[in-house]
Amino acid sequence: MASSTGPDAPGRAAPERPDARGERWWPVALAVVVAAGLHVALPARYRVDPPWVVPVVLFILLAVLVVGDPGRIDRQKAWLRVATDAMIAFVTVANLVAAGLLVADILTGNKVFANNATGLLATGGVVWITNVIAFALWYWDLDRGGAASRAHPARAPDPAFVFPEMQHSSHRPAWTPGFADYLSLAFWTATALSPTDVSAIRPWAKLLMMTEAAVSLVIAALVIARAINILQ
Repeated sequence: MASSTGPDAPGRAAPERPDARGERWWPVALAVVVAAGLHVALPARYRVDPPWVVPVVLFILLAVLVVGDPGRIDRQKAWLRVATDAMIAFVTVANLVAAGLLVADILTGNKVFANNATGLLATGGVVWITNVIAFALWYWDLDRGGAASRAHPARAPDPAFVFPEMQHSSHRPAWTPGFADYLSLAFWTATALSPTDVSAIRPWAKLLMMTEAAVSLVIAALVIARAINILQ
């Protein structure tokens, strides 16, 4: 009699591959460090005061996460999720404050960049790039329950984003996206203002992409328009 204990047996979840492992920390850590550095590079008016607060808080939270889940990201602990969400929220709020102040200055005719189109474009670019990083971190943290959950694909929730690799038979069945994939998604959402090769299939994912595209559009349109006006 044929055995029914294989991976396709009815009522039995597909087993995890024995070599399945979580992501490495360094891509996420690099993104957080870049976001902290970009915030410090902003003009004083758009930074959180004192200027050391954002990098110090982010570095502490990042250190807590790395120590709490060393090596590969695969430990599913509630406090690690809370710390991850706090770190990403801190990046997001700090950048949204900077974006809000920049937009307010442009709309009210503030003289901060009255004769400095280069400074305006540089500030807008910093805010725009940080916005991409922040949303990439949110996509990475929320899809399928987070990186630690994706390290155990047999127990992870259904995906919120469908990447091309998931539909290509040439890729190994256990393929899961990493931070670079979510960073690419965030970049193209902010650049093209629409999904490209990745499909959002959960309502929250669609709304999050809409929010990122809207923020990107407002920043880019207002900054570029104001810079052109200064140069004329």
